[in-house]
Amino acid sequence: MTLERKQRSFVDPLVLAQLGALPLMSRKPMLGSVSGRHSSPHRGASVEFAEYRKYVPGDDLRRLDWRAYGRSDRFYIKEFEADTNLRMVLVVDTSGSMDFGSVGVTKLEYARRISAALSYLAIQQGDAVGLACVADGIVHNIPPRRNPAHLTTLYDTLEAVLPQGETGLVAILHELAETVRQRALVIVISDLFVEPESLRECFEHLRFRKHDVTAFHLLDPEELAFAFQRPTRFLDMEGGTAVFADPVEIAERYHTALSEYLEALRKVVLETAVDYRRISIDSPYAQELTNFLVDRAYHRSAR
Repeated sequence: MTLERKQRSFVDPLVLAQLGALPLMSRKPMLGSVSGRHSSPHRGASVEFAEYRKYVPGDDLRRLDWRAYGRSDRFYIKEFEADTNLRMVLVVDTSGSMDFGSVGVTKLEYARRISAALSYLAIQQGDAVGLACVADGIVHNIPPRRNPAHLTTLYDTLEAVLPQGETGLVAILHELAETVRQRALVIVISDLFVEPESLRECFEHLRFRKHDVTAFHLLDPEELAFAFQRPTRFLDMEGGTAVFADPVEIAERYHTALSEYLEALRKVVLETAVDYRRISIDSPYAQELTNFLVDRAYHRSAR
């Protein structure tokens, strides 16, 4: 598949070429319409042996294991893992807080780069990609398709969307758990400014619907360090009340609250089996995606 000719600020052909050698794998069996590289819950044709089962009339005689028959005088069928294609749904947070960035890039711009690269990789390997841009509601919802021309639609949407409004991520994830009816790799890209326990319910809902869930948790270095030294006016980028405070006086309480939040979130993602990736947006996104893809490829090979 050739790259688009239109230049996009969030698409780096060198990064796509670097990542192109790595497969994008699902951790769970998928239900697809064509042959692909992802495991299916059904049995089919593949090079990977799954199990034996007893022969029943109507089975394909070519799959009989004659060696097993010679040892046991019974007919057994060799079954193999079926491989299919993947549906990937990118859930990109476009609420007001995603407009923050202290390192020359905002969280939304970083999310665009991750989304664009993953979309390219998925379509390149024949998988379907959908996109949901979300704030206080679903701003854009593009159903998954595997046509290479679909990539232009995804990139146009990512380029046009603006960060604004409050976060309605919890309700939206519950909605997507029901509306994305076929098993999918659901990738949430957000700063996750919601209560961890409410996220637990979302993740459990997605897991119940057999989706493979990944969360890219984007944070700015200033949010992690809180190294302000002078009295500062802190703005709520989602429309709340501004707070004027001396950082020196509130730094200890801030770090305590941040640690408690991150620990609660860590517990939630562990207990709900979410592939959780906390990322500081000063980190090169190519390296973060390489780690993500390699980890998933290893998980596949270790099964």
